[in-house]
Amino acid sequence: MSSEAANEFEVESIIGRIDWDKVDGLVPAIVQDFQSSQVLMMGYMNEAALEKTANTGQVTFFSRTKERLWTKGETSGNVLQLKNIALDCDNDTLLVKVNPIGPTCHLGTTTCFDGDKQEESQLVWLHQLESLLGERKNADPESSYTASLYARGTKRISQKVGEEGVEVALAATSGDKAELVCESADLIYHLLVLLQDQGLSLNDVINKLKERHK
Repeated sequence: MSSEAANEFEVESIIGRIDWDKVDGLVPAIVQDFQSSQVLMMGYMNEAALEKTANTGQVTFFSRTKERLWTKGETSGNVLQLKNIALDCDNDTLLVKVNPIGPTCHLGTTTCFDGDKQEESQLVWLHQLESLLGERKNADPESSYTASLYARGTKRISQKVGEEGVEVALAATSGDKAELVCESADLIYHLLVLLQDQGLSLNDVINKLKERHK
């Protein structure tokens, strides 16, 4: 079954379980970045919006001001690509996990909740760092250390990961905790650069860890 077909199947099941009378035909939908878990926005969906979301793979709401279906990004291009939809235990609220293309808020910020000022989890910050490193892949090598690493190629990036790994081990062996933290930060940074260089992400590593934990 394709991911699109799976989404349609899941949404049809969810539509049948929603207490539509309780929510007056419009169910609140909390939108969350599927990679970082950052809450991006909240909207409302009716049955037609849910069906269109499943059919197109782009999150669609019912706009109470426009009184019509509204696909996020239909004007700006900053769409929300559907990853998963879950219904809460009371059957009256949706959690919609997405891959955001561009800023979610119309003000140009990542999230609609107080711009980007909401307290970030460590995972959200790490994801933002990873995204920034990815953006530097095609930047001018003179513009940043990260861009210069990409320009020097996979072999050099791999060497840096190896060097930083040795530095981490030496810091731990010497019992220097402050140095261990610093070298660990260097190692994680260079590992993220290497993953981006290879077209991979931290999520690929996390998924492998989860697979092994089963």
